[in-house]
Amino acid sequence: MERKTYGKVLICCICFLTLIYGLARMDRRNRINERKDQPTMAQHRALDQQKDQAIVQRVMYLTFDDGPSKHTKAILDILDQYQIKATFFVTGADEASFDLLTEIHKRGHALGIHTYSHAYSTIYSSVDAYFQDVDKVKNLIYEKTGVTTHILRFPGGSSNTVSRNYRQGIMSELAKECEKRGYVYYDWNGENGDGDPSLSADTLYEKAMKSCKGKQSVMMLMHDGAGNEATLQALERTLEEWIAQGWEFRIIEESDDMPIFHHTIAN
Repeated sequence: MERKTYGKVLICCICFLTLIYGLARMDRRNRINERKDQPTMAQHRALDQQKDQAIVQRVMYLTFDDGPSKHTKAILDILDQYQIKATFFVTGADEASFDLLTEIHKRGHALGIHTYSHAYSTIYSSVDAYFQDVDKVKNLIYEKTGVTTHILRFPGGSSNTVSRNYRQGIMSELAKECEKRGYVYYDWNGENGDGDPSLSADTLYEKAMKSCKGKQSVMMLMHDGAGNEATLQALERTLEEWIAQGWEFRIIEESDDMPIFHHTIAN
């Protein structure tokens, strides 16, 4: 091979190898930059936590007042069907249904105090009268379940003004006394309106949907008293819609992590 031809071949080889080397370095830099752009393991964990928080962002504490009654067993069966746990604020209004307290507890629901008599004229006449009534239903719950509960709900809520008819300032007194005696009271920020037993099942459904719209954390007030048949009739449809909306259902627990739902006390 002539010297000139050999030199040309050598130059071509060098140029080709230089090009290959340059392309390889460029590819390596691109791969490094791609890795830099990708989330680290710590970032992946943070993203997963954010997703988890988003999933449980809409939390509902479903509560039933005034039971147990002839409707409570059917309500428990529906809750079981949808694997939902609730909190029952109970009274002593229906002695024939007392054994349902045991059933409520066995099925994993929470029990709270709603006074034994639910008689405003009695319980709101004095602090002593209120806690005597509370002790009566508290002892009943313990007798049927072996559980001592410290959660309660005032009949009419802490914001009720009917109590003024029996003692001025009683709700303010009771709120302070509850804290002293180790109780935590819960009001609500959502309801289906079944405190009025004349409302239809359709109306209860519509009110329940409207009352939790735009909220991320809801304590939902319902009733399972003897006059609340419409609540039972509306329950499946209501639960199915809430499940479709992505609500997570929780019971009230005796824990420092529980959110407090309090009304403004008006007496």
